[in-house]
Amino acid sequence: MSTDQTTDLPPRLGLRRAGLDPAPEVTALRDARGTCPVTTLVGHRATLVAGFDEARTVHGDPAFGFEGLPLPPGGLDADEMARRRAGMLLALDPPDHTRLRRMLTGRFTVRAMKALEPRVVAIVDEALERMAAGGAPADLVADFALPVPSLVICELLGVPYADRDGFQERAELTLRSDLTVEQRTRVFGESREYMASLVARARREPGDDLLGMLVAEHGDRSAAEGGIDDAELVGLANLLLVAGHETTSNVIALGTYELLRDPDQMAAMRAALDDDAALSRAVEEMLRHVSPVSAGFPRVAGRDVEVGPHEVPAGTVVTASLCAANRDPALGEGLDHLDVRREPVPHVAFGYGIHHCLGAPLARIELRIAFAALLRRFPDLALAVDPDDVGFRHENLIHGLEALPVMWATPR
Repeated sequence: MSTDQTTDLPPRLGLRRAGLDPAPEVTALRDARGTCPVTTLVGHRATLVAGFDEARTVHGDPAFGFEGLPLPPGGLDADEMARRRAGMLLALDPPDHTRLRRMLTGRFTVRAMKALEPRVVAIVDEALERMAAGGAPADLVADFALPVPSLVICELLGVPYADRDGFQERAELTLRSDLTVEQRTRVFGESREYMASLVARARREPGDDLLGMLVAEHGDRSAAEGGIDDAELVGLANLLLVAGHETTSNVIALGTYELLRDPDQMAAMRAALDDDAALSRAVEEMLRHVSPVSAGFPRVAGRDVEVGPHEVPAGTVVTASLCAANRDPALGEGLDHLDVRREPVPHVAFGYGIHHCLGAPLARIELRIAFAALLRRFPDLALAVDPDDVGFRHENLIHGLEALPVMWATPR
């Protein structure tokens, strides 16, 4: 595997995609059940695996964790890294992960998320109304895929209506793939600063939103006493913005792109709209095929551990290609192609093990509502450009489209 000649670092192969597909080198690595050196998004040198079983081992075996990961290059010290990790469930080990996740589990059950359905329906309908009023062509990413999940997160966090435009602007910036390190650091800092203001408001006047609930039920004790600190509340809020907004918005955009360039799949998707079970199967297939998170967060082996046919020594940093794992031929035939009629295939689009996405029930609800409403509102929705002219984000942790120009003639 070649390295970057200017830095002598291996490539960011785990984040590399070919359209919606894994990069060919990653597919070849999976099929050979091999490993290779890569560089992660934050600059760690790591070992990449790409098979389904290997991905589940890296995400599910307690031998792998986040404590002990080397500091990434860039000058961050241990105190600053600890501050950034506070509350970030996807980068915490037990017991902190266990403590925080237990606080949140009741708010993210299927029943609790279904209670949000009326607001999700209203948010989706309002976005479609604005898109229709603006006329064709429109950018499905900016006009629909981005604002819908962002506004749902606003509902969860209790973001005041007066702040929602600014919240959405920051949320949109987090998806930009052309930001410099300095710009991304600034956006991250502004987001943390705003989330801290929400936490301070929840401390003063706890509402019935997620932050208010956490403050009311657990905020009277420090983390050391089994409660929750302000830094953790800020981290959790930021995690919801990134994990709950970016992933869902990109599945909406990428999934619509796939449907628009495949008339057979579009017809099958439209046929599923009036059948809840068929629509749920279609959404599950979309999640598997799109795999918005290209590679899982890197973890470090706390002891020698077997990953597939490989013995991984203690101290090794490992990351798994989730998009390649979700198309592993060991799971079935034809998995490189979207088939919304397919019976559900096991996948790791939401991760696996104790870090399996807490918001998966909400994401599934949002996707079912969004796809159904979009396709009903625009019965002749079509791409406004050649499919080959649609631009994909480049080597991002969360894969997506820069824009998706669409057109229609007869909105309902």
